[in-house]
Amino acid sequence: MKIGVLGTGMVGSALASRLVEVGHEVRMGAREAGNAKARAWVEAAGRGASQGTFADAAAFGPIVFNCTLGTAALEALKAAGAANLRGKILVDVSNPLDFSKGMPAVLSTPQGDSLGESIQRAFPDARVVKTLNTVNANVMGHPDRVGSDSDLFLCGNDEPAKAEVRGLLAELGWKNPIDLGDIRGARGMEAYLLLWLTLYGVLGTSDFNIRIVRKADGLAAASRPALG
Repeated sequence: MKIGVLGTGMVGSALASRLVEVGHEVRMGAREAGNAKARAWVEAAGRGASQGTFADAAAFGPIVFNCTLGTAALEALKAAGAANLRGKILVDVSNPLDFSKGMPAVLSTPQGDSLGESIQRAFPDARVVKTLNTVNANVMGHPDRVGSDSDLFLCGNDEPAKAEVRGLLAELGWKNPIDLGDIRGARGMEAYLLLWLTLYGVLGTSDFNIRIVRKADGLAAASRPALG
């Protein structure tokens, strides 16, 4: 499958490399064609890798990953072009973190909103799916780095788009991501990054993730009080 990746940083490079590794053709997009980081990535990734502008990458295939900085995501997507995103699955991996006043970071989105929702509003013809933003770039494509099974989340308004993204996530090694419903689920996913940053400081490593532990159905039923 042809996949566009917007962003040449750590996240874009890690995800693009992994997608090529599992057999996809990937075009990395930057503000300008011939970007030095994008050229270096193409040389390292080899066959199946190409580069161009944000618009080139968005036009390349039916799925586009937004791996730009959260504070620049809407601007980058505008450069990619609404026409190039129309009808396509837009996987938003970005986080609206504002470090302008130092640490701890704050969210740049207003209360009761999210970047994922902002992107869907700005590009109503795109099929936005939020996922992968709750883990480090290296863990995104290699969930085994944390040493055991852990959980990933996704949300979006388009059910077929989420199903297709689930398939891609499975190729990357993720088992049964938890669906948080429509794109409003991005609010909690993005807010979690504030806790993630704190955990990163405490643990001293970015190779970690969380696991949701649920009470088994049988145990839940046994714990209910008898009626009658």
